[in-house]
Amino acid sequence: MGEIILVRHGQANSQATNEEDYDRLSELGHQQAAWLGEWFRAHDYAFDHVVSGTLRRHRETVQAMGYQADEDARLNEIDYYNLSDALHKATGEPHPDANGFADHMPKVFAAWQRAEIQGQEPYHAFEERIAALIDEASVPGRRVLCATSGGVIGMVLRQILDLDLMKMSRVILPIWNSSVHRLRVRDHETVLAGYNAIPHLEAPERAHARTHI
Repeated sequence: MGEIILVRHGQANSQATNEEDYDRLSELGHQQAAWLGEWFRAHDYAFDHVVSGTLRRHRETVQAMGYQADEDARLNEIDYYNLSDALHKATGEPHPDANGFADHMPKVFAAWQRAEIQGQEPYHAFEERIAALIDEASVPGRRVLCATSGGVIGMVLRQILDLDLMKMSRVILPIWNSSVHRLRVRDHETVLAGYNAIPHLEAPERAHARTHI
Protein backbone atom coordinates (compact mmCIF):
# COMPACT_ATOMS: atom_id res chain seq x y z
CA MET A 1 0.00 0.00 0.00
CA GLY A 2 1.32 3.44 -0.89
CA GLU A 3 0.62 6.98 0.25
CA ILE A 4 0.47 10.43 -1.30
CA ILE A 5 0.76 13.30 1.17
CA LEU A 6 -0.34 16.68 -0.14
CA VAL A 7 0.85 19.72 1.82
CA ARG A 8 -0.51 23.18 1.24
CA HIS A 9 2.18 25.86 1.26
CA GLY A 10 2.79 27.98 4.35
CA GLN A 11 1.16 31.38 4.71
CA ALA A 12 2.01 33.56 1.73
CA ASN A 13 1.78 37.35 1.33
CA SER A 14 -1.88 37.64 2.25
CA GLN A 15 -1.96 41.40 1.66
CA ALA A 16 -1.25 41.00 -2.07
CA THR A 17 -3.71 41.93 -4.80
CA ASN A 18 -2.02 40.00 -7.60
CA GLU A 19 -0.37 36.61 -8.07
CA GLU A 20 3.19 37.91 -8.36
CA ASP A 21 3.06 39.76 -5.04
CA TYR A 22 1.26 36.89 -3.31
CA ASP A 23 3.84 34.30 -4.31
CA ARG A 24 6.23 34.34 -1.36
CA LEU A 25 6.01 33.01 2.17
CA SER A 26 5.52 35.32 5.10
CA GLU A 27 7.76 34.95 8.14
CA LEU A 28 4.98 32.91 9.74
CA GLY A 29 4.69 30.78 6.60
CA HIS A 30 8.36 29.81 6.88
CA GLN A 31 7.82 28.91 10.54
CA GLN A 32 4.73 26.81 9.79
CA ALA A 33 6.65 24.81 7.20
CA ALA A 34 9.66 24.35 9.49
CA TRP A 35 7.42 23.02 12.27
CA LEU A 36 5.79 20.59 9.83
CA GLY A 37 9.17 19.28 8.69
CA GLU A 38 10.17 18.77 12.32
CA TRP A 39 6.91 16.90 12.96
CA PHE A 40 7.49 14.55 10.03
CA ARG A 41 11.01 13.74 11.19
CA ALA A 42 9.93 13.31 14.81
CA HIS A 43 7.39 10.74 13.64
CA ASP A 44 9.85 8.88 11.37
CA TYR A 45 8.28 9.80 8.07
CA ALA A 46 10.47 8.75 5.17
CA PHE A 47 9.52 9.82 1.65
CA ASP A 48 10.46 7.95 -1.49
CA HIS A 49 9.90 11.07 -3.57
CA VAL A 50 9.42 14.76 -2.70
CA VAL A 51 7.97 17.03 -5.35
CA SER A 52 6.74 20.62 -5.35
CA GLY A 53 5.10 23.01 -7.73
CA THR A 54 7.34 25.54 -9.41
CA LEU A 55 5.86 28.55 -7.62
CA ARG A 56 8.07 30.37 -5.15
CA ARG A 57 5.78 29.65 -2.19
CA HIS A 58 5.92 25.92 -2.97
CA ARG A 59 9.71 25.89 -3.20
CA GLU A 60 10.09 27.94 -0.03
CA THR A 61 7.74 25.60 1.82
CA VAL A 62 9.76 22.51 0.91
CA GLN A 63 13.03 24.25 1.77
CA ALA A 64 11.70 25.39 5.16
CA MET A 65 10.55 21.83 5.82
CA GLY A 66 14.13 20.71 5.28
CA TYR A 67 13.68 18.67 2.10
CA GLN A 68 14.98 18.80 -1.45
CA ALA A 69 12.36 18.36 -4.12
CA ASP A 70 11.88 17.83 -7.80
CA GLU A 71 9.59 20.42 -9.36
CA ASP A 72 6.44 19.74 -11.34
CA ALA A 73 4.33 22.60 -12.70
CA ARG A 74 1.24 20.40 -12.57
CA LEU A 75 1.20 21.12 -8.81
CA ASN A 76 0.88 24.87 -9.44
CA GLU A 77 -2.18 26.76 -8.28
CA ILE A 78 -4.83 28.12 -10.60
CA ASP A 79 -4.40 31.83 -11.37
CA TYR A 80 -7.37 32.94 -9.27
CA TYR A 81 -6.57 36.64 -9.50
CA ASN A 82 -6.79 36.57 -13.31
CA LEU A 83 -9.93 34.42 -13.26
CA SER A 84 -11.53 36.83 -10.81
CA ASP A 85 -10.65 39.75 -13.08
CA ALA A 86 -12.08 37.89 -16.07
CA LEU A 87 -15.35 37.20 -14.25
CA HIS A 88 -15.60 40.84 -13.21
CA LYS A 89 -15.10 42.01 -16.80
CA ALA A 90 -17.55 39.46 -18.19
CA THR A 91 -20.37 39.81 -15.67
CA GLY A 92 -19.61 42.72 -13.36
CA GLU A 93 -19.17 40.32 -10.43
CA PRO A 94 -17.24 42.30 -7.78
CA HIS A 95 -13.92 41.08 -6.48
CA PRO A 96 -14.34 39.35 -3.11
CA ASP A 97 -13.16 40.69 0.21
CA ALA A 98 -11.82 38.36 2.89
CA ASN A 99 -15.36 37.26 3.78
CA GLY A 100 -16.66 36.93 0.24
CA PHE A 101 -14.82 33.90 -1.10
CA ALA A 102 -17.52 31.42 -0.05
CA ASP A 103 -19.92 32.94 -2.59
CA HIS A 104 -17.32 34.05 -5.12
CA MET A 105 -15.35 30.86 -5.65
CA PRO A 106 -18.20 28.66 -6.99
CA LYS A 107 -19.10 31.39 -9.49
CA VAL A 108 -15.52 31.52 -10.75
CA PHE A 109 -15.27 27.75 -11.14
CA ALA A 110 -18.66 27.50 -12.87
CA ALA A 111 -17.87 30.26 -15.38
CA TRP A 112 -14.42 28.78 -15.97
CA GLN A 113 -15.83 25.30 -16.54
CA ARG A 114 -18.34 26.71 -19.06
CA ALA A 115 -15.44 28.46 -20.85
CA GLU A 116 -17.05 31.84 -20.27
CA ILE A 117 -13.77 32.99 -18.72
CA GLN A 118 -10.22 31.72 -19.04
CA GLY A 119 -7.01 32.41 -17.18
CA GLN A 120 -3.66 30.93 -18.06
CA GLU A 121 -5.26 27.60 -18.93
CA PRO A 122 -8.75 26.28 -19.72
CA TYR A 123 -10.62 24.47 -16.99
CA HIS A 124 -10.39 21.08 -18.67
CA ALA A 125 -6.58 21.41 -18.79
CA PHE A 126 -6.52 22.01 -15.03
CA GLU A 127 -8.61 18.89 -14.45
CA GLU A 128 -6.46 16.81 -16.77
CA ARG A 129 -3.10 17.82 -15.30
CA ILE A 130 -4.23 17.00 -11.77
CA ALA A 131 -5.65 13.63 -12.81
CA ALA A 132 -2.43 12.75 -14.64
CA LEU A 133 -0.26 13.79 -11.69
CA ILE A 134 -2.19 11.71 -9.15
CA ASP A 135 -2.23 8.74 -11.52
CA GLU A 136 1.56 8.87 -11.83
CA ALA A 137 2.07 9.32 -8.08
CA SER A 138 -0.26 6.45 -7.16
CA VAL A 139 2.31 3.67 -6.85
CA PRO A 140 1.71 0.94 -4.27
CA GLY A 141 4.56 0.70 -1.80
CA ARG A 142 5.77 4.29 -2.28
CA ARG A 143 5.22 7.39 -0.13
CA VAL A 144 5.23 10.66 -2.06
CA LEU A 145 5.19 14.16 -0.57
CA CYS A 146 3.72 16.92 -2.75
CA ALA A 147 3.94 20.63 -1.84
CA THR A 148 1.15 22.47 -3.59
CA SER A 149 -1.80 24.87 -3.13
CA GLY A 150 -5.41 24.80 -1.97
CA GLY A 151 -7.00 24.81 -5.41
CA VAL A 152 -4.97 21.79 -6.46
CA ILE A 153 -5.90 19.94 -3.28
CA GLY A 154 -9.54 20.82 -3.91
CA MET A 155 -9.38 19.39 -7.44
CA VAL A 156 -7.75 16.20 -6.12
CA LEU A 157 -10.62 15.82 -3.66
CA ARG A 158 -13.17 16.56 -6.40
CA GLN A 159 -11.78 13.71 -8.46
CA ILE A 160 -11.31 11.26 -5.58
CA LEU A 161 -14.73 11.95 -4.01
CA ASP A 162 -16.69 12.90 -7.16
CA LEU A 163 -17.58 16.35 -5.76
CA ASP A 164 -19.55 18.92 -7.72
CA LEU A 165 -18.09 22.42 -8.12
CA MET A 166 -19.96 23.87 -5.14
CA LYS A 167 -18.73 21.11 -2.84
CA MET A 168 -15.20 21.44 -4.21
CA SER A 169 -15.29 25.13 -3.32
CA ARG A 170 -16.49 24.27 0.16
CA VAL A 171 -13.58 21.91 0.81
CA ILE A 172 -11.04 24.44 -0.50
CA LEU A 173 -12.09 27.30 1.75
CA PRO A 174 -11.21 25.73 5.16
CA ILE A 175 -7.78 24.46 4.09
CA TRP A 176 -5.13 25.58 6.56
CA ASN A 177 -1.72 26.86 5.53
CA SER A 178 0.82 24.00 5.84
CA SER A 179 -1.98 21.44 6.28
CA VAL A 180 -1.58 17.74 5.50
CA HIS A 181 -3.91 15.72 3.23
CA ARG A 182 -3.43 11.99 2.75
CA LEU A 183 -4.31 9.64 -0.08
CA ARG A 184 -3.98 5.89 0.43
CA VAL A 185 -2.85 4.00 -2.66
CA ARG A 186 -4.27 0.51 -3.03
CA ASP A 187 -3.68 -1.92 -5.86
CA HIS A 188 -6.60 -0.69 -7.94
CA GLU A 189 -7.64 2.64 -6.44
CA THR A 190 -6.49 5.73 -4.58
CA VAL A 191 -8.72 6.84 -1.71
CA LEU A 192 -8.86 9.72 0.75
CA ALA A 193 -7.31 8.85 4.12
CA GLY A 194 -7.00 12.28 5.76
CA TYR A 195 -7.95 15.91 5.20
CA ASN A 196 -6.69 19.26 6.50
CA ALA A 197 -4.61 17.99 9.42
CA ILE A 198 -2.28 20.38 11.27
CA PRO A 199 -0.63 18.19 13.93
CA HIS A 200 2.37 20.53 14.07
CA LEU A 201 0.12 23.45 15.06
CA GLU A 202 -2.14 21.76 17.62
CA ALA A 203 -0.24 22.92 20.71
CA PRO A 204 -2.08 25.82 22.42
CA GLU A 205 0.96 28.09 22.13
CA ARG A 206 0.81 27.74 18.34
CA ALA A 207 -2.83 28.78 18.00
CA HIS A 208 -1.68 32.07 16.42
CA ALA A 209 -0.06 30.08 13.59
CA ARG A 210 -3.30 28.49 12.36
CA THR A 211 -4.07 30.52 9.25
CA HIS A 212 -6.09 30.12 6.08
CA ILE A 213 -4.70 33.11 4.17
